[in-house]
Amino acid sequence: MSAAYAVARTEIARAVARAIAPRKLLRVSEWAAAKRRLSRKGSAIPGAWDNSRNPLQVEVMDCFSARSPVHEAVALFPIQFGKSEIETNILGYTMEENPQPIMVTLPGEVSMNKWIDQKLNPLIDETPSVQRVLTSIASRESSNRRSFKDFQGGQLYIEHAGNPVRLKSTAVGLLLVDEFSSFASALKSGDDPDAMLDGRTSAFPSTYKRFKVGTPEILGLCRLTALWAKSDQRHWLWPCPDCGHEQSFEWSGLHWTPDGKRCWYGCRECGVVIEEHQKTDLIARGRWVPTYPDRKIRGYHANCLYYPMGLGPRWVDLVGMWLDAQGDPAKLKTFINDRLAEAWEDPSLRKVKVNLIRDRRELYRLRTAPRGVLALTAGVDTQDDRLAVTILGWGRGMTCWVLDYVELAGDPGEDEVWAKLTDLLNRPLAHELGGWLRIEATAIDAGGHRTEHVKHFVRSRRVLRPMCIFGAVPNNAPVINRPKLEDVNYKGKLDKKGVHIYHVGTVGVKHWLFQRLSSDADAAPEARLIHLSEDLDDFYLDGLVSETFNPRKGRFEKNRSSVRNEPLDTFVYAYAAAHHHELRLHRLSLADWAAREARLMERAQQGASVLPEPPAIAGDSRETYIGLRGMPVRQAIDEILCQIDREPMSTIDGDRLDQWRRATGGLADEVAVLGALTDQLGEPGSPIVALLDAALVQRAREVLRGPSQPLTHRPARGTRHAGLK
Repeated sequence: MSAAYAVARTEIARAVARAIAPRKLLRVSEWAAAKRRLSRKGSAIPGAWDNSRNPLQVEVMDCFSARSPVHEAVALFPIQFGKSEIETNILGYTMEENPQPIMVTLPGEVSMNKWIDQKLNPLIDETPSVQRVLTSIASRESSNRRSFKDFQGGQLYIEHAGNPVRLKSTAVGLLLVDEFSSFASALKSGDDPDAMLDGRTSAFPSTYKRFKVGTPEILGLCRLTALWAKSDQRHWLWPCPDCGHEQSFEWSGLHWTPDGKRCWYGCRECGVVIEEHQKTDLIARGRWVPTYPDRKIRGYHANCLYYPMGLGPRWVDLVGMWLDAQGDPAKLKTFINDRLAEAWEDPSLRKVKVNLIRDRRELYRLRTAPRGVLALTAGVDTQDDRLAVTILGWGRGMTCWVLDYVELAGDPGEDEVWAKLTDLLNRPLAHELGGWLRIEATAIDAGGHRTEHVKHFVRSRRVLRPMCIFGAVPNNAPVINRPKLEDVNYKGKLDKKGVHIYHVGTVGVKHWLFQRLSSDADAAPEARLIHLSEDLDDFYLDGLVSETFNPRKGRFEKNRSSVRNEPLDTFVYAYAAAHHHELRLHRLSLADWAAREARLMERAQQGASVLPEPPAIAGDSRETYIGLRGMPVRQAIDEILCQIDREPMSTIDGDRLDQWRRATGGLADEVAVLGALTDQLGEPGSPIVALLDAALVQRAREVLRGPSQPLTHRPARGTRHAGLK
């Protein structure tokens, strides 16, 4: 009797101990192994979850355990690699072991409904422990709606990113984002869906967790790749069976016979042949290794070579897919995105990356037309607080030189900035061979909030051949279409003297530009088709290649984390201006270009401009020119300042000093400054920096830079507005 009593007392004590003991928190992978069952509706191998089938998933899941310090993770995995199953395990674990508000977000409504049917409902049906934490499983209960589930200690919201309203007014501790790379670049409201989603977790600053997963899409546009670049970039490294060197599976390491019927992997260290049947053991002995361990965001990447045996295509099948995709850009893009889990890079943009473009800058100065330039056009982009202007020079074969990029500060709704633009576009540019060139056509973008002010400026015709343009909607539109009259007279009929509207095929022009930049990569400087000056800053070059073509939408889109795209837009507009129906530079024959060059040389000998000076505009605030003979005053001042900056200890060349003294064509304050400079430079043989007074040099810089108060000054060449990039 006493022995039975002792046993009973022991069992009671154990029961009490179990009741009052704190619950042992599981990891996500442990919870999945203990309680998750795969349904026949969405799995090729139904039954209990087995972590050993795909060891790469374990660490990714455990990042979202209750005691894990990880706050954010991103995963780039190939299709059918278990990405959604990882999310489902995290979801079930959090509902049961670490309850809190949860949001699952997908790109659109269709994908959201599909995820509910294929992932969420089977999870609830096949996992009794998840059913027990739900407040109700009755279909008529408000706590158990299709896109909302109420459970003990939290709530589950299933949303899509097609409507900004669905992403607002919800605070969550766990955010799961599926197919993150397919999210729109901006919502209808103008908001960024990624920023809106991240804001949902701000109410949980110390415990929030975010997981974004998917397959990459287009390089430069892909959200997933952009986030991966900020992460610690983990790869699954396995030891070579021969030399023990740790490495990851890469597509470049896979080799196959010419007929593609046999393949193997080669160790990058010792070259030993690794057959596919060895893959399972090698992966089981591997581990995730970060490239940048100090970064806070966890990043995981794996490609199709990591498919578990029996749960994905074999290596030889992947080789067949790769060989079949050669020569077909669409199939190749699909293979790179879906199987290699890498972003697709447009072949036309591979040689126009900004770091390569910077190395192509040439030794010619802005605002001075080099040898070969025979015509000038300009493009103007209208923003709410500035006008961005690019001036291009054109030569035989539509060879192009970028001669200036300026951003004029001011509201286009006011007259001041238009006066600055008039002054800028009416100033001739000196030619290297002598003489002058004037801007022969200007295209001004009328899109945005200042359309009527652009039309008014074009009507006033204060510059030569102004064009009011809009971007064409079709992606196969011509460079410019036939102009359409916009204004009507008092009789209600179209006014032939009113403003004409041109639609510009921006997609085709950008393809033209990037193809030329790409072909220039291996060309000698004198053989290039697009010439870039050494005076162009990094902002301009970054902006010139700041967009990528999205074949799914058939248009160019701004790259993520890039600068403003005004340099690209204004280049496109200046190219469109070269197609003005009165100019048509693209249709000129060699004889036409030769005639232009002959006129330039003739005018240069006479000291006149190629085009007659336009008449003064009544009410224009800019000053009149003193003359247009020889070197322009502004060029002389610019050369003096450049010599001070670059070679302060150099002496003055007598012939050059005489040219500076004979310079003409400047405004009154410019002439006065140049006269003072040349007077101080009269002593030969002395360093230029020792001859010039510092206050006078500063005054010369201000004259070129153009302070904001005088309307007659234009900004210094190559400068831009100080707004945010």
